Amino acid sequence: MGLLEQCREAFGAGDLYQVLGVPRGASAEEIRRGYHKASLRVHPDRAEPAEKERATCHFQILGKVYAVLSDQEQRTLYDQQGVVDEESTVLSEDRNWEEYWKMIFKEVTLKDIEDFKKQYSDSTEEAEDIKTAYKNCKGNMDNIMTKVLCADYTDEPRIREIIQQAIDSGELPFYKAFAKESKQKMNARKRRAEKEAKEAEKAKEELGLHKDDDVKTLIQRRNENRKKEMDDFLAQMEAKYGNTSKKGGKKPSAKKGIK
Repeated sequence: MGLLEQCREAFGAGDLYQVLGVPRGASAEEIRRGYHKASLRVHPDRAEPAEKERATCHFQILGKVYAVLSDQEQRTLYDQQGVVDEESTVLSEDRNWEEYWKMIFKEVTLKDIEDFKKQYSDSTEEAEDIKTAYKNCKGNMDNIMTKVLCADYTDEPRIREIIQQAIDSGELPFYKAFAKESKQKMNARKRRAEKEAKEAEKAKEELGLHKDDDVKTLIQRRNENRKKEMDDFLAQMEAKYGNTSKKGGKKPSAKKGIK
C-alpha cells in the first residue's frame, strides 16, 4: 500500500499537507511544526497498551509524510504531479521512525508541556483549534475537550466563551448540541475530569515522579504498573464480546494523554 493510501486509511485524508494540518504553501518550519503537533497526538509512548500497535502505525505514517514534504525534490514532485515516489531513498530505506523523530525534536518533559501550555493558552492558534474542533465535533463538548491541546476541565468555561463569541459574530454555525447541552451532562464531564486528575496525581506520587521527569519515562513506568490490569481487562472483554481485536471489530480503548 502506497503512502497516500496509508494516509487515507489512517487519517481519512489522502493529501499530505492535510494530514499534517498545514497549507500547501507552508514553509519548512510550518511543516515541521505541523509534524510535531500531529505526531504528539499519536506518539507510541503516549498510547495505552491496547492502542500501542495502532499508534505506532499512525506515527510511522506521519514520519513518512514529513520525510517527503521536508525533502525539496520529493515535495516538488508531489506538488506538481500529486504522486509520491515510493522507490525514493526517502521512503525505501529501512528507517527507525522513532529515532528519526528524536533526531528532529528534543526529548519532551513535563516542564516543556507546561511551558507550551502557557504559550498556547489564549493564543490565536488555540482559538483557531477550538473553532475547528467545534465544527468537526458538531458542537459536542465531550469531544471538543478531547481535541484541544492541553485542555482540562478548568479550561472549559474559557473555551465555551471563545466558541460562543464566534457563534454570536456569525463565524461559527449554531449547533444544538452545544447551545442546549444539559447541566447534568456538563456536571458529569466535570466529575469525570476531576476524578481522572486525582488519579493522575496519586499515580505520580506512588511512582515518585517529579516535574523534571521525562514524559517517556513517566508513561513507561505507568504502563508497566498497569499492564497486568489492562491485560486482564481485555481478556474479560474478549470473553464477554468475542474476539474484538480482528479487523473491523471494536476495541475497548483507554483514555489517552499525559497523566
